[in-house]
Amino acid sequence: MVGMVSTRQQNIPQPMDTVSGPPISNVLREFLTPLEFANLLLFWWRLPFHLRGNGQTVLLLPGLGGGERSMAVIREYLRVLGYGPQDWGMGRNDGRVMEKLPRVNEMVHTLARDAGRPIILIGWSLGGYFAREAARDNPSDVSQVITLGSPLVGGPKYTATARFFGRRGLDHDAIEARIAARYRTPLSVPVTSIYSKGDGVVSWQASVDEWSPHAENIEVSTTHFGFGISREVLTHIAERLALVQAR
Repeated sequence: MVGMVSTRQQNIPQPMDTVSGPPISNVLREFLTPLEFANLLLFWWRLPFHLRGNGQTVLLLPGLGGGERSMAVIREYLRVLGYGPQDWGMGRNDGRVMEKLPRVNEMVHTLARDAGRPIILIGWSLGGYFAREAARDNPSDVSQVITLGSPLVGGPKYTATARFFGRRGLDHDAIEARIAARYRTPLSVPVTSIYSKGDGVVSWQASVDEWSPHAENIEVSTTHFGFGISREVLTHIAERLALVQAR
C-alpha cells in the first residue's frame, strides 16, 4: 500500500492521545523476523537489480542499539546497484540524540562536499530521526531521505520502550514537544517513510508523516527488526531512489 505524496505543510504534530506503544501481538511477532531473511535468501533474484544508481553517496544510519553491521544487507544491495553506501562510523547507536546529531550534521556536510553533490540518507528506527533532522538542518546537502520504521514524532513515547525510559525519569511529553517544534522548519527534500502495521517496537501511527511538504508513506508487511532484511523493503528503497534520481 503506497501512500499519496503530500504537497502541503500542515501544523506541527499534536500529541496522539489514542496511541501508545505497539500491541503485545506485534511485539511477539518480532520472533518471526528470521522468516524475512529466509524469504530474502529464497527470492533475492526478484529484487529490482535493473534500477541502477550512478555512484551517489548514501549515508546509512542504524537504529537504537544497532551498529554498522545491522545495515549490512541494505549496504551491500545498494553497492550492487551502483550507489556509494557509507556507514555512519559511530558504532552502536546509543540513543544520545543531542550528542550525536551535530556529528551527523557534520558528516552529511563533509560527504556532500566530497561528493560534489547532495547525498541520500537512509535511517532505520531512531536512525531515521537522525536522517530527517540532518536533512532539516542541511537541506542543500541532502537529495532525499528514506526512513524505516522510524518514530517521526514523540521520541520514545509511542514505542515499546516508553515504559522502560519512563521509569528512568524520561519526560516523554517534553521530548515530544521539542520534536514537534522542529517541524516549524519544514523538510524541503523528498522524504519517504516506510512503515509496517505489524511493527512491534514503534507504533505505526508515529511513523506516518502527515506534516512534511514532500512526504510519501509506504506500508509494508514486516516486523521492526525485519526492515533491514525485508525483500519488500529493499524493493521500495530501490524504487524510491530511482524515482527521485529520474526527476
